[in-house]
Amino acid sequence: MGQWSFLSELLDKVQSHSTVFGKVWMSILFLFRIFILAAGVDEVWKDEKKSFKCNTITVGCHNLCYDTTFPISHTRFWVLQILTVSTPTLVYLGHVLLVIRRENKLRRKQQLKGGHKYLVKLPKYTDERGKVQLKGALLVSYVIQLVMKILLEGVFIIGHYFLYGFFLMPKEVSCDQYPCRHINHCFISRPTEKSIFIIFMLAMAGFSVILNIVELLHLVVSKATGGRKRSSSLRPLELKPINKANSGSAGKVSP
Repeated sequence: MGQWSFLSELLDKVQSHSTVFGKVWMSILFLFRIFILAAGVDEVWKDEKKSFKCNTITVGCHNLCYDTTFPISHTRFWVLQILTVSTPTLVYLGHVLLVIRRENKLRRKQQLKGGHKYLVKLPKYTDERGKVQLKGALLVSYVIQLVMKILLEGVFIIGHYFLYGFFLMPKEVSCDQYPCRHINHCFISRPTEKSIFIIFMLAMAGFSVILNIVELLHLVVSKATGGRKRSSSLRPLELKPINKANSGSAGKVSP
């Protein structure tokens, strides 16, 4: 678990600059996947090749069958998935930190000018407490990282299917390619336990896609509603035309 600590610390920093849905994605889904991968999956797959037994003694046939069944180890595939899916979030974190640093400089300049706000450019994305507000370029950056996470999760779900050809771990596989002389049967260790982990990781990936889509829709609806309210509040008041006859009679003085 120690090798994931640095990534977990970076994700904790992102939480303070994300929406409620983003915090749920990082705390419940992402960190939960890391914990399961580090604590359970390594133990189940550590003897993967050693326990892959085939009923043949032909040189090279065992390795061929193993490589055909597992083009890439599930653990390495999931590690690559977690690192790839987290990259857009980390890029967004870098953008946020850059904005915070730039606006802190603006506040220091404002203090040097004696608090005269009209002498310096005002901070746009952070308030006095340093809390980031999702608008402008930051909002665009946040939406882009959401879309990228949805696409990457989908690519890895589809890639899992095309790599392994199954969602459940079979107890037995067969291969007959060269150098195997005939159809050979190979047996996989702990198929039920591995199937449970495969289902869990696929479910987490699917739930991640759904959660990111919901967050994206929430942002679009909330920003559209907020923009409509602002436009209605800034709408000019309609002035009724003054009746000339009434104004003329009002100007006359009664005898």
